[in-house]
Amino acid sequence: MNDTYKKLSDFGTATLHEAMGRKGNLPHNIKPINASMKLCGPAYTVRLKPYNNILLHQAYAYAEEGQIIIVDCQGGVDGGYWGDLLTLGAQQFGVKGLVIDGCVRDADEIEELNFPVFSRGLSVRGTGKDIEGSLNETITIDSVDIQPGDIIVGDRDGVVVVPKDEIEVTIEKAISREEKEAFVRQELLKGKNSLEIYNWGEKYNIPTRKDT
Repeated sequence: MNDTYKKLSDFGTATLHEAMGRKGNLPHNIKPINASMKLCGPAYTVRLKPYNNILLHQAYAYAEEGQIIIVDCQGGVDGGYWGDLLTLGAQQFGVKGLVIDGCVRDADEIEELNFPVFSRGLSVRGTGKDIEGSLNETITIDSVDIQPGDIIVGDRDGVVVVPKDEIEVTIEKAISREEKEAFVRQELLKGKNSLEIYNWGEKYNIPTRKDT
C-alpha cells in the first residue's frame, strides 16, 4: 500500500470526515457487506444507467492496480449490480475494492474471496447490458462529487471521499483531532465529564454535576 494511503487508512472514517470539516461522507446506508471489511485507495469512477452493469465489466479491466471502483447507479439502488464473477475478475486485475450506490449479490462468495465491498445492501435483482454511462469521469453520489484519483476510505462506520488535493492537510488535521481525543480520554478516566472537559457547562450555562 502506498505510504499516503497507509496514513489515511490509519484513521477511522468518522475522524477523516470531521478533519475535512464534516464533508466527504457518502450516504449512511452504504456499508460493508461484512463489518470487518476496510478499504483505502484511489477512485476509479463509474456512472451506470440504472439496472445495467456492463460498464462494471469494462471498469475492472481498465482500472489500474490498487484502485477502488466506485459506482453511481443514478437512483437504481435496488439492483444487484455486482456478484462473485465480477469480484473474481476484479481481483485478477488488482482492483482493491468496490463502493456502489446500489446493491450486490453473491455475498457469501464475495466474503470468501476476501474482497471489500461497500453497498446499499444485498439484492438478487438482475441487471441488463446497456452501455450508457461513463468511466473515469467525475461522478456525484448524494451531494459528494468524486473525481478519478480521489481517495476512498471505508470501514464499518461508512465511506468518506478525500479529495486528492486535500490529502496532506486532511492527515494533519486528523492527527491533531486524535491527539485532542486522547487528552479527553485521559480526563474522562480521571473522573471528569465532557461538560467540564469541553467547558460546555460554563458556555451553555449547564450544571456540570447533578445536585444531590
